[in-house]
Amino acid sequence: MGTRGAASIRLSARVTGRGNHTLEARLAELEAELARARAEAEAQARQLERYAADLRETFKAERRQRARLQESYKATVRALSNAVEARDAYTGQHAERVAAYGLLIARTLGARLADDATMEFGFLLHDVGKVAVPDAILYKPEPLTDEERALMARHPVIGAQIIRGIDFLGEAYKVVRHHHERWDGAGYPDGLAGHDIPLPARVFAVADTLDALTTDRPYRDATSLRTAREVIRAAAGTQFDPAIVAAFDAVPDEELERIRLETGGVTAREEAAGEVGR
Repeated sequence: MGTRGAASIRLSARVTGRGNHTLEARLAELEAELARARAEAEAQARQLERYAADLRETFKAERRQRARLQESYKATVRALSNAVEARDAYTGQHAERVAAYGLLIARTLGARLADDATMEFGFLLHDVGKVAVPDAILYKPEPLTDEERALMARHPVIGAQIIRGIDFLGEAYKVVRHHHERWDGAGYPDGLAGHDIPLPARVFAVADTLDALTTDRPYRDATSLRTAREVIRAAAGTQFDPAIVAAFDAVPDEELERIRLETGGVTAREEAAGEVGR
């Protein structure tokens, strides 16, 4: 090999060496960039995890606050309901029982409204308009005159006016206004019929009648649950929505009896016979 050939080989080797060195340096740079990218991604992931944890804690705190606020609303509604019932001594926790019956029927019906607190508020406050009814009428043992009956029939309208516009009560006023409507349109105050009557008011009508029949009143003794069921079933399609009556029929007697006894619906006959608590 001549001098020129040897020089050419040495030059080629130097070029190859420089090329390899450049490639290795570039690979090192890429590896460093990849390491930095991984570190940044991991840091971002940790930051996102912290954000998510903070959001979860904030959500839990807000949910606890909403729950406390909802309980405060319920306590306020119950206090008002109890104040109304204190004027009408014979009812004795009537609103509590009717609310419990109504929620049970709504759940059996499969209606999502059972989870709506404003429906329960409407059940509890259904007679709030009676605060405007004079004691002489409210406590009168004799049959009411036409004029007195007309005044008493105003209590759903008055009650709805009292609570309408209170934000946390939502549409509870619809139960208050329409709880004396009938499926056949013969009720009051608006003479609504069928599905024009708000669903919560249709549920309430059955629950209210159940309680009226199975608790003692000044003008009659309580009936049995069996008799109450027969009366309500016979009024399906006239006084009551047939679908609500069907849902009521599906509620076990044991559940209804439990509610009645837990909310003070003990009859004079049961007390006399010592049947309570057996």
